[in-house]
Amino acid sequence: MLFSWRSLPPCVAVGRRASTLQASVQRFVPASGSIDSSALEELQAFVSQSSRLFVISGAGLSTESGIPDYRSEGVGLYARTNRRPMQHSEFVRSAKSRQRYWARNYVGWPQFSSHQPNSAHFTLRDWEEKGKLHWLVTQNVDALHSKAGQQRLTELHGSTYRVVCLDCGQLTPRAELQKRFAALNPGWAASAGAVAPDGDVFLEDEQVLNFRIPACDACGGVLKPEVTFFGDVVNRTTVNFVHNKLAESDAVLVAGSSLQVFSGYRFLLAASERKLPIAIVNIGPTRADHLTDIRVSARCGEVLPAVQL
Repeated sequence: MLFSWRSLPPCVAVGRRASTLQASVQRFVPASGSIDSSALEELQAFVSQSSRLFVISGAGLSTESGIPDYRSEGVGLYARTNRRPMQHSEFVRSAKSRQRYWARNYVGWPQFSSHQPNSAHFTLRDWEEKGKLHWLVTQNVDALHSKAGQQRLTELHGSTYRVVCLDCGQLTPRAELQKRFAALNPGWAASAGAVAPDGDVFLEDEQVLNFRIPACDACGGVLKPEVTFFGDVVNRTTVNFVHNKLAESDAVLVAGSSLQVFSGYRFLLAASERKLPIAIVNIGPTRADHLTDIRVSARCGEVLPAVQL
């Protein structure tokens, strides 16, 4: 499923956020200097000259909404802890790993699902409404673009807001699964600590021993978040669809991604082969820096709203 906004419930009281960071989310955003005025002018000209802009967004866009990323220097999950995300092969082969994952996800879901879009998300939505943005591909699984109202959208790695049965393929909303967890585990409770980019929290193994996980209500199969875990590959149909949207575009903007994962980086290589103009807004270096001369190292929530259409 490519368009998560079709399957999400209406969002209530989602307002435009100011670009000023709240203290509660500052710890997830890496330090950056003041915006280079000449780089901002180049970005302004880049966006102005495009009429069918292709945007690829990453975790750096959502850190300003209070969702940590994995790789940011000093503040990413890898820098702050020794925790690593769930691997696809581990989830599929191990019932204990699935029990641990879902228990932690159950605890973290209320906090994770409460995050709201920030000014960068709303700016990209506005660009779409004004006909500037042709297509947006996000590597994030947090549904914040959908919450902001983005419609010309592909969630490359899926969405934590959907659950898929590995046996029959049935899709269900994650909110429904939360109710089934609660019904199966009356009286079970654990405190949520820091929430990871995929909604996971850390719990000790003994805390999850008695946690029960439901099976697919259609076929009794294994349930998994409809996301691409590490070690898995993006669906080929989705990749081809995105390549087609890229072929319809006249420029590429990277917003908040280091592009370290090949699933997103491949589209920058394709854009370069097509000789499309490329610009990058991201704090810190990216894998595609050699493909562009337009680099703005600053917060997306500060830079994107400053671009005038």
